[in-house]
Amino acid sequence: MILISHRGNINGRRVPFENQPNHIDTALSAGYDVEIDVWYERESGKLYLGHDTADYQIDIDWLDERSDKLWIHCKNMDSLSYFNKINTFGPEYNYFSHDKDMGVLTSYGYIWSTNLCDNGILVLPEVFDREPMETTIGICSDVIKNYKR
Repeated sequence: MILISHRGNINGRRVPFENQPNHIDTALSAGYDVEIDVWYERESGKLYLGHDTADYQIDIDWLDERSDKLWIHCKNMDSLSYFNKINTFGPEYNYFSHDKDMGVLTSYGYIWSTNLCDNGILVLPEVFDREPMETTIGICSDVIKNYKR
């Protein structure tokens, strides 16, 4: 089972810390993958972390060092285009974009959804009152510690 910390949260929502690089590194150090929210500003060529706004500037090296454990939620069209372009020429990133979709495919071919589905990543089951199915291959949660066996 793939265990994914939602924005760096492990044991409950910590909104003031979500998407902060140190908060993400803490979750990674605890052995979890992490879903992060990424913005790209085409004019400046800068990358940022943040849920509703571009709050914490990062660089591509920061992403490269953690790329095998990150699930990148592209928060604007520029970030989606950016990752689509660099995946063609460089290291592969696992990225996706969604709004109110029932489910989306990540660039690695995983189904990312708040609904139950075979071989999918179940997102925020604690919010949507869902229990993982036997065929669920991953969970993304603010309380991901509860799913560690």
